[in-house]
Amino acid sequence: MASTTLPGAAALTGLRARARSARRFALIALTVAIAALATTQVLAERAPTREGTRPLAWLALALFALAVPALAATQAIWGARARRVREGERALYGRPSSGARGPAARLGVAGCWLVTLLLGFTVPRLFRESALYGIAESLAGAIGVLAPACLAAGVLFALWWTRETFAGRTRSPHDPWDPGQEGTRRVAAWAGAAVTTAALVGARAHLWEPATWLVCALLVATLVSVVVTRE
Repeated sequence: MASTTLPGAAALTGLRARARSARRFALIALTVAIAALATTQVLAERAPTREGTRPLAWLALALFALAVPALAATQAIWGARARRVREGERALYGRPSSGARGPAARLGVAGCWLVTLLLGFTVPRLFRESALYGIAESLAGAIGVLAPACLAAGVLFALWWTRETFAGRTRSPHDPWDPGQEGTRRVAAWAGAAVTTAALVGARAHLWEPATWLVCALLVATLVSVVVTRE
């Protein structure tokens, strides 16, 4: 009880709530981007004609072009709010909260970025299959320029993640003042979104071949699940 009456505790609780809200938005953006890209590409591959593939190829390109800045923005906001929380914890309690969940979450987000980029990098093939060879070559050239930058960013992330993970080993294993546990309903919704999104990515990678109606149903289930996480 004494810790909740410390000066600044109420303000810190507000900062934590804002950080959790930003985290949910960032994870929703990641989930929707991956699910929508995977679904669009699966449907494009199954289009019976080149003319049927073209609108889906353009849609996949638009989704990727929107996803990258959206993911960057939502994750930047999440990171900024998380830093404010850590600063408030240091000022109020003398130590930030940490533990295994933080490094694991960062690694998971990096993995989702990798999946998103891999899906985006396959978009030129959709244009090639649509007989739009000029656009396909232009996109392939752009990806050739972007790929080394993405690789360099991945290496820098790995180095930073390793340093942060081992630097945090001596910190508090959990936050005793505001654990911020998600409710059972939200946890179930996140689990459902993760499963359906993974199924869509598996279908895109040809690890299994679900019927077209099932692909669409999985996308709908993903969207419903992320809506539930906001309630």
